[in-house]
Amino acid sequence: MKILKELHNTNVAEVLVNVPDVKITGNGDMFQLLCKASSKEQGWMKSCKAMEIENIGCVVQVTTQQGEQVAEALTFVPGVRITSDINNGRKLVSS
Repeated sequence: MKILKELHNTNVAEVLVNVPDVKITGNGDMFQLLCKASSKEQGWMKSCKAMEIENIGCVVQVTTQQGEQVAEALTFVPGVRITSDINNGRKLVSS
């Protein structure tokens, strides 16, 4: 049985509505979405999320999904913080 993944969720509030059997422990929004693009019809998604460590920097995670194939990268960016950006997104700026 093929399980279809919801590609359009951007925060825990959306996940709670769209994924009825989800279980969350801790702060599900610890990583904040910087930007995301997806196509349910074509089965792809790209996103960039960041977790701010106050006065130190951010851990940044980039995810690309094409069908059932997923690739992720994680890195630390020192000396930045998260701030608001266009289209209800966020961006990294120097602290």
